Amino acid sequence: MSEYRGLRRAHILANHILRSPPPSSNLSLTPEVCLQYSPPELNESYGFDVKEMRKLLDGHNLEDRDWLYGLMMQSNLFNRKEIGGKVFVSPDYNQTMEQQRQISMKRILYLLENGVFQGWLTETGPEAELNKFALYEVCGIYDYSLSAKLGVHFLLWGNAVKFFGTKRHHEKWLKDTEDYLVKGCFAMTELGHGTNVRGIETVTTYDPTTEEFVINTPCESAQKYWIGEAANHANHAIVISQLSINGTNQGVHVFIAQIRDQDGNICPNVRIADCGHKIGLNGVDNGRIWFDNLRIPRENLLNSVADVLSDGKYVSSIKDPDQRFGAFLAPLTSGRVTIASSAIYSSKLGLAVAIRYSLSRRAFSVAANCPEVLLLDYPSHQRRLLPLLAKTYAMSIAVNDLKMIYVKRTAETNKAIHVVSSGFKAVLTWHNMRTLQECRQAVGGQGLKTENRVGHLKGEYDVQTTFEGDNNVLMQLVSKALFAEYVSCKKRNKPFKGLGLEHMNSPRPVLPTQLTSSTLRCSQFQKNVFCLRERDLLERFTSEVAELQGRGESREFSILLNHQLSEDLSKAFTEKAILQTVLDAEAKLPPGSVKEVLGLVRSMYALICLEEDPSLLRYGHLSRDNVGDVRREVCKLCGELRPHALALVASFGIPDAFLSPIAFNWVEANAWSSL
Repeated sequence: MSEYRGLRRAHILANHILRSPPPSSNLSLTPEVCLQYSPPELNESYGFDVKEMRKLLDGHNLEDRDWLYGLMMQSNLFNRKEIGGKVFVSPDYNQTMEQQRQISMKRILYLLENGVFQGWLTETGPEAELNKFALYEVCGIYDYSLSAKLGVHFLLWGNAVKFFGTKRHHEKWLKDTEDYLVKGCFAMTELGHGTNVRGIETVTTYDPTTEEFVINTPCESAQKYWIGEAANHANHAIVISQLSINGTNQGVHVFIAQIRDQDGNICPNVRIADCGHKIGLNGVDNGRIWFDNLRIPRENLLNSVADVLSDGKYVSSIKDPDQRFGAFLAPLTSGRVTIASSAIYSSKLGLAVAIRYSLSRRAFSVAANCPEVLLLDYPSHQRRLLPLLAKTYAMSIAVNDLKMIYVKRTAETNKAIHVVSSGFKAVLTWHNMRTLQECRQAVGGQGLKTENRVGHLKGEYDVQTTFEGDNNVLMQLVSKALFAEYVSCKKRNKPFKGLGLEHMNSPRPVLPTQLTSSTLRCSQFQKNVFCLRERDLLERFTSEVAELQGRGESREFSILLNHQLSEDLSKAFTEKAILQTVLDAEAKLPPGSVKEVLGLVRSMYALICLEEDPSLLRYGHLSRDNVGDVRREVCKLCGELRPHALALVASFGIPDAFLSPIAFNWVEANAWSSL
């Protein structure tokens, strides 16, 4: 009986198989139909000279940049790996926090031995500063922990000695800092005060009997917090502290204090603790510092702005406390310039990876029996990445212009540099975070792997939005500066001069009611609408503040109540400043393909800024139909920039090794044979 049941089952199964249609040949798992990687270069052409475009984007010191790229690729300290037949260098984020800190320091010492930091503090002039900017930016492309450690040591500690100090400090500290015989940190931020530097609680008094300053942390909220290099490596600190002389608080001043001996032991009367693991930058040893009656020599006051004589008399050439405080903060501008610049290089890296991937990765077919479509051939994917690419181009040109103004700074330009760098730091770091998030999503699940960089960079660069000035506070600084300039000029009945407000001396521009494609792409129209937006917001802002003041409110409180107008104004100011630098750069180019493509990029930048800002519609400068015209033109520009996408990211000049495996043969990189 059991044998009969077995035969019956076999018969039924045979009939079922025989009645089934043969499998389609289209589903045969043969090598011919498996996905194959096709390099974008096989199908994409370069419609312009990428070397010329790179000169425009990097702006300066291209050979120095390439030299440092090569120096890193030569050393196993930079975690050389062969993946998918290509060599890559990138940090190993699988390492523990302690390992990341140690390897970051080893990389710094390797760069030191190879002369990378030569002249970073001891040479002066625009050429030396531009060289430092360039090499610092390359370090950040490799690893932001590396550049952040360098930033603390050179740009914060070193520049504080250089700018706050005088000859005696320069001779004692600068060369040893450049050679890493002194390892410095910058102790400004406290647990209770960050951006509000004026409110810090660390107190320094003077003892005339020993001619020493005595530094104290009077309460827990006064502990120095988030101090880079403090947890492990720094042996000296710049200490930002209130200075009390004979019971009178003279405000914030700058001191040098030794916190470790040459063997790395923490000094007496100093306590140091670790800030712990972070969402990024774990190669930087952030620490907390308490001072318990720490005595330092009188000469350790950095005295370019004010001094204390041996008998305890306080002297300063700047009598006004507010102006004196401003003089102490002015040298910090360089940090905002470098942060803005490094943010844009991070955006470049993310876009280079995401766009290269989108030019080789396919998904779905638009019709039966048709090949799958490249990601970047989908209009929606173009809309996600190409406006961000155009913004990155515009911001790259703008920050180069800011660097040039900074290295040639004068007493007359310092105010403008302070205001513009504040706006750029905020807008460019926000842009970077948005760009990295979009790039992460645009590469799908591959963006979650740290080796592919784009996802991990979000955690690494997030800190930029809050350190060296919270972005929202910096934008308020910009609008307050514009407000003060407007009120001053109106009060004195003088024409506007400076901060790019000269356009307000001319009649208010009138926008056409019908916006054609040629109108929207016209540089004069773009300039007019950006100027009109800034002008209108500035006038509204000052009017609203004046109205509140007329009701008895203080100016400061009136400004705070108008924070939305303030934010709109500072954004309009910054975006207009960026557009102007692109227009200036474009005007200097000879006729040809580079200029033509840059014109497309400039139009994309201008129109995407207009599309994303509702104030133009809110205040009636653009109609609903106009806004629709802008949106449609952005889509058209996406289609026109699409053929140039590969060339545009190739123009970044970032070597392949500094990108990631998914930017190239992602099939081979993930193959079993590559394990």
